[in-house]
Amino acid sequence: MEQEIEKTLEEIRPMLALHAGNVRFVKFEEGVVWVEMLGTCQGCPLSQLTLKAGIEDLLKAKVKGVEHVEAV
Repeated sequence: MEQEIEKTLEEIRPMLALHAGNVRFVKFEEGVVWVEMLGTCQGCPLSQLTLKAGIEDLLKAKVKGVEHVEAV
């Protein structure tokens, strides 16, 4: 499961890097993927949109068992 999550996050990282941002996988627990937003993504007013409409949607579509994504 963790390998699938990391593989999917690798697809997202180039888009985040365009804005000097990144995301780090922290853990997967009971359907929840915990990530840390890095770089300019930390504190960005659009980081919640990136988290939910970008990262969460892609992970839910590609990794069976992912119910939602939360930031630490």
